[in-house]
Amino acid sequence: MAKIDINKVAEILKKNQLDPKLLRQIVEEMNAITQAEEDGEKLPPVKKQFAILVSDPNGVLPKEELAGWVLQLPETESVATVEERIFRGAYDYNDTRKGRQYPVKTVGEAIEQVPAKIFKEAELWVKTKVPVLMLRTNNEIPRELKQPD
Repeated sequence: MAKIDINKVAEILKKNQLDPKLLRQIVEEMNAITQAEEDGEKLPPVKKQFAILVSDPNGVLPKEELAGWVLQLPETESVATVEERIFRGAYDYNDTRKGRQYPVKTVGEAIEQVPAKIFKEAELWVKTKVPVLMLRTNNEIPRELKQPD
């Protein structure tokens, strides 16, 4: 829907010899509507972050925070090949002109800097370029909700 300035609408109506009283009433009504729309502007969206929740019923993982990345690979492939795919993407990137100028040396740098196109050739899709916190859970829901003190 096209938007037009209220003053231009008023000029068009005046040019078509509309009654001044009716013209004023229409312009006031349009101003009220636009003012209400401006007052009701949307709040900026809440920024969100990814987190990885890992089931740890046996308490094997350490209790401190760990960081990681969210990745995807084909279902038919083993997840044990993820590191190899990252290495392959990093090697391919380092062979490019930009990679020779700014080579990646760590897994974190590779995930952040290597373009998706190169990882796609290695059948790996990076969902988060920055590391996200990994949380652990014992995979049980308590019978009673704990009340805050």
